[in-house]
Amino acid sequence: MQLLFSERNNNMKAIIFGAGGQDGHYLNDVLLRAGIKVVAVSRRTGYKHIDISNFQEVLDLVGNEKPGYIFHLAANSTTRHDAIFENHQTISTGTLNIMEAVRTKAPACRVFISGSGLQFKNTGNPISETDEFEARDPYSVSRIQSVYASRYFRSFGLKIYVGYFFNHESPLRTERHMTRKISEAAKRIKAGSREQLTIGDISVVKEYTYAGDAVEAVWQLVNQEKIFEANIGSGTGYSIRDWLDACFGLVNIDWGPHVTESDNFTPDYKSLVCDPTVIHSLGWKPQVSFDELAKMMMK
Repeated sequence: MQLLFSERNNNMKAIIFGAGGQDGHYLNDVLLRAGIKVVAVSRRTGYKHIDISNFQEVLDLVGNEKPGYIFHLAANSTTRHDAIFENHQTISTGTLNIMEAVRTKAPACRVFISGSGLQFKNTGNPISETDEFEARDPYSVSRIQSVYASRYFRSFGLKIYVGYFFNHESPLRTERHMTRKISEAAKRIKAGSREQLTIGDISVVKEYTYAGDAVEAVWQLVNQEKIFEANIGSGTGYSIRDWLDACFGLVNIDWGPHVTESDNFTPDYKSLVCDPTVIHSLGWKPQVSFDELAKMMMK
């Protein structure tokens, strides 16, 4: 990939807020390969601890580091109501703190703000960046607010990018995520476990983009000046049934006797797939296929 401003990378820094998560892990690798020093911020042990909801802490960090890039990946990715204040502080307030700190201390910095496919009104059709937002849960409210804040701060001449993430996975997922829940259960059942896997609705369709590919799209987005908002996704949907077939198929087991569908479960959506035309126009396409991702998760 030929990068804009590549001649400056040797002395450049990037701050990743949320560096301890899946996306932060893979993005860190991308930045290091580009010769950029990474300041990794996370609540997890082993990272720099900065309270993203505290403006003074963010301002001091940006002022001291003078980064060329900031990536705001920090979030509790849940739509539960009981996370409303955590989502607001981390996503909404965190976004405002980063952008005001950049405006005053590092106006040449390029800022990436995570968005989500969940913040759009979902009619079951592929979602584009120009579709209507829908504040259907606290998580969406925080994401929507961050997008409008980003658009406002662009009026100061700042380079603020928003990437709307659709479902993306990797072996770094925990078992609270459906992909990992299924892959780990398949391995245990192969080893002799008699457990029963309960799943809400196996007909739900979403994307299964590899997280390592997704952050390459982020890097592509922030290194150009034509497009400032783009979906980050493959645009190809698969059902949970397809994922069951892929994972159990790799260990030659019929998943039917081991899976029970919950009768009282109502999914948030039946399909969540993006229109990736914009990000594809920048030259990015995912490299890891659905079947290859399943093999990664089953190792």
